[in-house]
Amino acid sequence: TVPRDDPAVYDMLCAADSIGVFQVESRAQMNMLPRLKPRTFYDLVIEVAIVRPGPIQGDMVHPYLRRRAGLEEEVYPSPAPEHGPADELRQILGKTKGVPLFQEQAMRIAMVAAKFSDADVNELRKAMATFRRRGTIGLLEEKMVSRMVARGYAQDFAQRCFNQIKGFGEYGFPESHAASFAHLVYVSAWLKCHYPAAFACALLNSQPMGFYAPAQIVRCAREHGVEARAADVNLSDWDSTLEDSQEGGRPLAPEALEKIEPKMARGLTPSLQPGPALRLGLRQIDGLQKEEIGKLVKARMLPGVRPIMLEACLRHGSDTFDRSKVSDPPCRRHASGMGLTPGETGARPFRSVHDLWMRAGLKLATLEKLAAADAFRSIQAELGFAKTGLDRRQALWEVKALANAPPLPLFTWGETREAGAEPPVALPEMGLSEHVVNDYQTLRLSLKAHPMSFLRAHLRAAKILSCSDIRACRDGAFVRVAGVVLVRQRPGSAKGVVFMTLEDETGVANAVVWPKTLEKFRKVVMGARLILITGRVQRHEDIIHIVSAKLEDKSDRLAWLSEQAQDMKIPIANADEVVHPDPGSARSPAHPRWAGHPRHERIIPPRGTRMIPPRGTRIIPPRGTRIIPKSRDFH
Repeated sequence: TVPRDDPAVYDMLCAADSIGVFQVESRAQMNMLPRLKPRTFYDLVIEVAIVRPGPIQGDMVHPYLRRRAGLEEEVYPSPAPEHGPADELRQILGKTKGVPLFQEQAMRIAMVAAKFSDADVNELRKAMATFRRRGTIGLLEEKMVSRMVARGYAQDFAQRCFNQIKGFGEYGFPESHAASFAHLVYVSAWLKCHYPAAFACALLNSQPMGFYAPAQIVRCAREHGVEARAADVNLSDWDSTLEDSQEGGRPLAPEALEKIEPKMARGLTPSLQPGPALRLGLRQIDGLQKEEIGKLVKARMLPGVRPIMLEACLRHGSDTFDRSKVSDPPCRRHASGMGLTPGETGARPFRSVHDLWMRAGLKLATLEKLAAADAFRSIQAELGFAKTGLDRRQALWEVKALANAPPLPLFTWGETREAGAEPPVALPEMGLSEHVVNDYQTLRLSLKAHPMSFLRAHLRAAKILSCSDIRACRDGAFVRVAGVVLVRQRPGSAKGVVFMTLEDETGVANAVVWPKTLEKFRKVVMGARLILITGRVQRHEDIIHIVSAKLEDKSDRLAWLSEQAQDMKIPIANADEVVHPDPGSARSPAHPRWAGHPRHERIIPPRGTRMIPPRGTRIIPPRGTRIIPKSRDFH
């Protein structure tokens, strides 16, 4: 049902707008997309295959790009007339402009140009996969080069062919594998292009996965015109959901989702975007248990009974309460007092923190986490003569007023509190920057503002550019740019180069840290949460990098936002590899390829860096601790 070769999808990919898109969301793929400029499905097949260690190590990438751009002529050397047809290599390499990009092409070159037998080709295949450990590739090099020269090919061309084949020992794709992946690339890109809200919602509900943290997924969705709405006890489920953007907090029914017309959301503001809104799920709040939220959602959907009533009656020895008759007079009286008919089973929102506690029977620790995450905004708080949404400070105040034990049965069946009614108290209002800091502490993202926006005036005064300002700079311009660290990557094929991505309220900026610079500023690169980079702009068409010359740790500036900002959790992307590579990574010591290999080097974080435990573990760090979340490595 997905239409083929949709121009809008390829426009999006050519702009490297691929966060969350299968296989092409990595830094390397996002740099390749504007250069390769895919316009057909087979272009995506090549995109998937070319950003691999094999083609990179075999020096296949730049020749292919030059030929694709028309900067270099396609050349297909031929053997001597008596040894074969002049177009024997064109038949093998024609689809990839004379450059071998797939494993099948490497095998066919050996069979056709060097006349390898089936046994020779099988030996070559094994040698390509294991040459780092066995070293048998050298024996086949002489055989292949000498046979190609004997058939009339030039010595340097034969040697270059073998070097390209040897690069596949670093891992390359067969064409069939690349085509299968390219299909998934196109379908996921089509969904992101035309259904950005549903695409982001699915990614959030599949976490932890992929390269990017939820904060980056939400930011990208908002850039596509999706309205993102905060997690709320009356409006959110455990998972993120889609809501009718014109109906406040009303969830969209499945049949309504099917009627949404496909659209290209890029360039539209949220107010003009006709698609659904994205409601964050309560799963985004750190430390919550799914079972507890299940009780909350059930109590919200079934308004007739308070679970805490059952517990109180049983605990105090009431033998007259019948569990099977939960709709009998006490519950009917309660429903009538809430304005509901006896047979009504529709959802009823919570009116207060106390009401939620009584109806859902949540632990006080769960209520504290919900309050700290500012998830009570839909509840109206009476402050003097005004009514306003219950913010996190007021909600925490009300949670603290709850008793540690359920109330006695006398108070359980009525609206009267056991400890008496709490008089309205107008607490000091929290500043926006404090709210943002607390959002990052509890949700690791904020829909209210970006931390860098509060520092912008100071940065402007110091002539420090924003990430969006970099796009207007000429090639070679000397710049200073600051942002929170989004991801740091050190691909095995990059010879020690570290690629960093910074984020501020205007977007992202990519920086390159050469090995000598890394050696000088290693502690800053590996430990800073907010970093200032001084360097020169390097731009090729729409691809812009900052070549770092100096890096400064400005994480202390976060303390300007709030007292709690020293412990603020910056949402580092999943692909960040400062802590350690993933065990499945080709650079991990656990990987068979690198077992005992002397050239393997791990990135060691600076002394004192705290490692984040698996999700769900409760740890309260001391003030001033620098937190870098656990990361995973994909390249």
